Amino acid sequence: MRRMLTFLATATIAIGATVFIASPAQAHGYISSPPSRQAMCAQGRVPNCGDIIYEPQSVEGPKGLRSCSGGNARFAQLDDESKSWPATSVGSTVTFTWTLTARHSTSTWEYYIGGTRVAVFDDHGAQPPATLSHTVNLSGYTGRQKVLAIWNVADTANAFYACVDLQIGGGGTPSPSPSPTPTASPSPTRTPSPSPTPTASPSPTRTPSPTPTPTVSGGTWAAGTAYKAGDQVTYGGATYRCIQAHTAIVGWEPPNVPALWQKI
Repeated sequence: MRRMLTFLATATIAIGATVFIASPAQAHGYISSPPSRQAMCAQGRVPNCGDIIYEPQSVEGPKGLRSCSGGNARFAQLDDESKSWPATSVGSTVTFTWTLTARHSTSTWEYYIGGTRVAVFDDHGAQPPATLSHTVNLSGYTGRQKVLAIWNVADTANAFYACVDLQIGGGGTPSPSPSPTPTASPSPTRTPSPSPTPTASPSPTRTPSPTPTPTVSGGTWAAGTAYKAGDQVTYGGATYRCIQAHTAIVGWEPPNVPALWQKI
């Protein structure tokens, strides 16, 4: 009887230890701006995404992979290049914002295009905030590109993966071209009249350059508009307050970028 109890106790400890070691990191997160593929699926902008629409923050897999799904079969749709993934238009410098639903001590954040690592940020094991941004220089790339971002958790063998489709170089909100200054036509030559002082012809009227439309608090959100902190807009029937000054572009609609807009 004593031997049987000893055996059962040993087996229980071994099973408990195995479950503890195999359990995934209690950390979750994804890139919300520019919208990653899982963000696009969760927002309904890409159809037939499977389970990822319910948990965009859960694309977790072993470190060292180079796939959008992190090797997770549940999220294999993220690796499907035949899907019509929208590409966000950006300039040569891009700020990637992570939304972390569970913060965990972090080793590094890596960004890849193809097989090339274009940026790395070392947190040395620190715990990140709930929202974190990295600015990455992509001046060596143009056209449509897929950026693979990796969040390497410090104290487990796992990492979180997110792919972001971008249109680099031709994107962003273009600066408006200056209005040409009209050239005044020369006044016609007049034959002097006998009167002592001829009356001068008035100068032609010049068309003033258009004045930029200021941001109006309470207006409807629109791409190409410069917003400052505190501005309020409406979008999709809801009201949002700007929490970080920026110039809006397509893909940065208020529901998509919680780092820029707060729903009120």
